[in-house]
Amino acid sequence: MPRPSLDDIASFITVARERSFTRAAAQLGVSQSALSQTVRGLETRLGLRLLTRTTRSVSPTEAGERLLQAAGQRIEEIEAELAALGALREKPSGTIRITAHDHAARAALLPALGSLLPDYPDIRVEIVIDYGLTDLVAERFDAGIRTGEMVAQDMVAVRIGPDLRSAVVGAPSYFANRPEPQTPQELPAHNCINLRLPTHGGLYAWEFEQGARTLRVRVEGQLVCNGSAVMLDAALAGLGLAYLPEETVRDHLTAGRLIRVLADWCPPYPGYHLYYPSRRQPTPAFALLVDALRYRP
Repeated sequence: MPRPSLDDIASFITVARERSFTRAAAQLGVSQSALSQTVRGLETRLGLRLLTRTTRSVSPTEAGERLLQAAGQRIEEIEAELAALGALREKPSGTIRITAHDHAARAALLPALGSLLPDYPDIRVEIVIDYGLTDLVAERFDAGIRTGEMVAQDMVAVRIGPDLRSAVVGAPSYFANRPEPQTPQELPAHNCINLRLPTHGGLYAWEFEQGARTLRVRVEGQLVCNGSAVMLDAALAGLGLAYLPEETVRDHLTAGRLIRVLADWCPPYPGYHLYYPSRRQPTPAFALLVDALRYRP
């Protein structure tokens, strides 16, 4: 009986983690039918059913779960080492996958890439916008960008930007017939623009701090968005109050298009950090990206 190949096992692991042939095929860049045949061939060679398939879901059997737990991390380590070996060519090359907030991507990542990529045409960077705490290993990301307070202790964290502040803002037209809130406790009486977190599906609670007091306020309003760019446009249109990074609204505040409230409740907090697993073997391309992003005050 021919032995299963590492490619076949890696294909099974992707399906088992995604719980979907469709999503796994898209991630691997193959057709769904070809991926299904690969997994069935693996099951035939092993003489075991690895996946339970229904019309709506895919899940590992007991044997499949055992193979997933035993082989998953080893396959990733082999792929990482192969990528590192391939990167030992004269020119740094390869694809780097990064998860980041949309503001982090625009404010920190893209400026660094603008100075890096033109000099290294064989480096590719895939940016995935996500507000959740993404599992880098399970989702096959090389690194993520989050604020310093959100980075797990077991990750390598590299500071890539200065401290940040949030700002609660509204258009002059919004305040034409409403008083400005003086404390966060007054926000429930206002029409606030909510941010839905894609990973968890919940609404982000606005965070405030003054001295030793910290508050998380669940606001209400007519609009819910899943990105800061749309929230900013909505605030400029007078549709409600928005809670946004100070940097994104600074020019609008100076021009009088927005009014800031509760500024004394929004102190600075740790800025953006690039983070990645401590056991990751950095490729030359990844090392170049880290150096380009590193914050130098």
